[in-house]
Amino acid sequence: MTATTAVTPNAVLRVPPASPAAAAAQFGASLAFHADVSDVASALAADGDPGFVVIDTRSTASWDQGHVPGAVHLPTALIAEQAGQLLDRTVPVVTYCWGPGCNGATRAALALAELGFQVKEMLGGFEYWAREGFAYEMWEGSARRDADPLTAPVDSDDCGC
Repeated sequence: MTATTAVTPNAVLRVPPASPAAAAAQFGASLAFHADVSDVASALAADGDPGFVVIDTRSTASWDQGHVPGAVHLPTALIAEQAGQLLDRTVPVVTYCWGPGCNGATRAALALAELGFQVKEMLGGFEYWAREGFAYEMWEGSARRDADPLTAPVDSDDCGC
């Protein structure tokens, strides 16, 4: 390669990475806004109060198909009307909807934050709750699927991340 040959960076590096300080700020902020399905499940499974409440923001028909055990059912459209009666403003809220392709949990988190609640969004939603093999409740009772090896470790409760 000669000095006059321009090297076109690949698509990953076409826009250079942020500085370490900017990256730390961005990723730190992301963790303040998001919770992982496995972390939520672990906190709920531990003895005692997890220190937050889980909110399922989907419709009643979706709730009936399956929901996180112990979650409060509060569809996004009803947050403004019902959140004040159902939730304690001093307790952080973790919202979820269907999955990564749905932004219903984000809309719900926004509505709750605008009402003065501390809120995080559970990444992966109900889809990843079920795919990672955690028990869920339906109108017929409880259910659990085998963990999907593309989303969760098969032989361990800890993915190491």
